[in-house]
Amino acid sequence: MRVISGSSRGAKLFSPKGNRVRPTTDKIKESIFNIIQPIKHASIVLDLFSGTGGIGIEFISRGSEKCFFVDIDKESIQLIEKNLLKCGLTNKSQVLKSDYEKAIQKLSDLNIKCDYIFADPPYEMNIGHHIIKVISDCQILSSEGLIIIELPREQEIKLEGMNYQIIKEKIYGITKIIFITEG
Repeated sequence: MRVISGSSRGAKLFSPKGNRVRPTTDKIKESIFNIIQPIKHASIVLDLFSGTGGIGIEFISRGSEKCFFVDIDKESIQLIEKNLLKCGLTNKSQVLKSDYEKAIQKLSDLNIKCDYIFADPPYEMNIGHHIIKVISDCQILSSEGLIIIELPREQEIKLEGMNYQIIKEKIYGITKIIFITEG
């Protein structure tokens, strides 16, 4: 795992031992950023189920102003902090050891609006729809913001009752990436 572009380009990130965390592959990460480029200058990012922090670090490296990294796992939090330190990006980040619902509510309470929200929940949890609903209910997506969610290929997202629309879906082997905006 490495940072693909920007100020931390080429930095090799620390990765987890074993397979308890499933980092987004460099191929998928590169594809996501090719689709959404250019990154809005001074954007605010939320990286849910951060794991190693690779996606949020890529956003900061490419010019985002700040990223909130959220994970509930102690070892993942340690990995994220090590990777931020290695890349010199701790001043543009905030790491929250929390479940995703509490973290989203906290950002809402602080009136923070995110330009990009990336979510990569464990595939077996099957909570993609619920994540989008919590984001919608808490109104933390900026008016021109983008939600990017990584799910297993067979999982679907239903947006009934929410003011969101799917603008693109990409399949990479067993993985599906869905891009969602206000609609």
